[in-house]
Amino acid sequence: MTPSPVQPAPVQPASVQSSAVLRRPFGQNYAFVVVAVIFLALLASAGLRAAPGVLMLPLQKAFGWDVSVISSSAAVGIFLYGLAGPFAAAVMQRFGIRRTVLGALMLMSVSTAMSYFMTTPWQLFMSWGLLSGIGSGAVANVLGATIVNRWFTTNRGLVMGLLTASTATGTLIFMPGLASLVEYGGWKPVVLTVAACCAALIPLVYFLVPERPSAIGLRSYGSTHEDQPAAPAQGNPFVAAIGNLIRAARTPTFWFLFATFFICGFTTNGLVGTHLIAFCGDHGIFEVQAASLLALMGFFDLFGTTLSGWLTDRFDPRKLLFFYYGLRGLSLIYLPYSDFSFVSLSVFAVFYGLDWIATVPPTVRIANEAFGDKNAPLIFGWVVAGHQLGAACAAFFAGFMRSSQGDYLQAFMIAGATGIVAAVLSLMIGRRPVQPQLAAA
Repeated sequence: MTPSPVQPAPVQPASVQSSAVLRRPFGQNYAFVVVAVIFLALLASAGLRAAPGVLMLPLQKAFGWDVSVISSSAAVGIFLYGLAGPFAAAVMQRFGIRRTVLGALMLMSVSTAMSYFMTTPWQLFMSWGLLSGIGSGAVANVLGATIVNRWFTTNRGLVMGLLTASTATGTLIFMPGLASLVEYGGWKPVVLTVAACCAALIPLVYFLVPERPSAIGLRSYGSTHEDQPAAPAQGNPFVAAIGNLIRAARTPTFWFLFATFFICGFTTNGLVGTHLIAFCGDHGIFEVQAASLLALMGFFDLFGTTLSGWLTDRFDPRKLLFFYYGLRGLSLIYLPYSDFSFVSLSVFAVFYGLDWIATVPPTVRIANEAFGDKNAPLIFGWVVAGHQLGAACAAFFAGFMRSSQGDYLQAFMIAGATGIVAAVLSLMIGRRPVQPQLAAA
C-alpha cells in the first residue's frame, strides 16, 4: 500500500510570516504596543493643533497680522480637524488603518514644513488651516475609537481614556518647549519642530501597527474566542460616511451627543487652548509662563481622562458627563474674576486639567451602546466633528470679542454658561440602545 504523500503546509506571504515571528511572542499584550504607537501619533497631532496658540503673538510681531486673522486660520484648522474624522473612519474601513494614518502623518509634516516659507495670510490659512486640519483630523479621537474597538474586548473605557489623554499630553510636552523656541528663535523653529515630529512617526506606524489582531494570528485583548473580522468595506467611503450620518441623525441620541460635544469643543481647545496664552498676556503674564499653565493642565488631564475611562467601565456615563460639564462651566466663569496670581491660576489649571477631555470615554461608551461596535467609530467621528465645530466657533468668537471689546471677559462667561447647559443635556440622553440600520459600506 502506497503511503499517501504528506501535504506541505500552506506557505504564508513573507510579510505575514515576519509579522507573526516578530509580534506573536507578545501574545494578546501586543495590543498595548499598538496603543503605544497610536498614543504617540495622537500626541503629535495634538501638538500640531496646539501650536497656533503659541504662534499667535509671534506671528503678530513678525507680520503685523491682527489676532482675528490668526485665530480665524486656527478656527479653520480646528473645524477641519473634526470634520475629517467621520470621513477618515470611512477611509479606514475601506483602505485600512495603517494606510490612512501614514498618509495623514505625511500631510501633517509637509503642510507644517511649508508654512516656514509663508509671507501672506492665505498661506497661513492653507498650511495651518486647510491641509494640517485635514491631516490631523485623521489622527484624532476617531482613530483611538477604531483602535479600541478592534484590539480590545475588555478594558475599553480605560484604554480609550489613555488614548484620549494623549491630546493633553501633547500639550504637556509641546507647549512649554514651543514657547521656549519662540523666545529663542521666533516662530520658524516651531514649525520645523512640529514637522519633524510628525515625520519621525511614519516608520513606527509602518512597521508596528498591523491592521487588526487576526492579521498577525492574534485575538483582541480580553477575547476568549477567535475574532471574526468583518469584510473590508466596499464602495465610496465618502458616501458611506454621509449615509451613516443621515441614518444616525434620525435618533435623538446622536443629537444629544453632538450638542454636548459641540460645547465640549467650545469650552476646551477652541477657547482655552487657543486663547489662554493671549488672555494671560492681557494680564502681564509672559508666554512661557502661560504655556506652562497649559502644560500643567495637560499633566493633570493625563490622570483625569485615564480615571474617567476607569469610571466609565463601572458607572453610568450620562451621570459622569453631567458632573464633568457642570464643573467645567463653573471653572470658566471663575477664571475672569480671579486675581491671575500664581496660586489662583495654578488652582484653575489643576481643576480644569482634570476635566479637560474627561468627557471622551463616556461619550464613546454611549455611542457604542447606541450604534454598535462596527458603526460607533464612524458615528463618533461625526460627534467629534461637532466638537471641532464648537472649538472653531470658540476660536473665532473669542478672537472677535477680544478685538471688539478689548478683553476676553464675555467670551469666558458665555463659554461657562454653555458648560452648564451641556450638563443638563447629558442627563437627557436615553438609556435604550437605538442601533439604527446604518450603512456598512
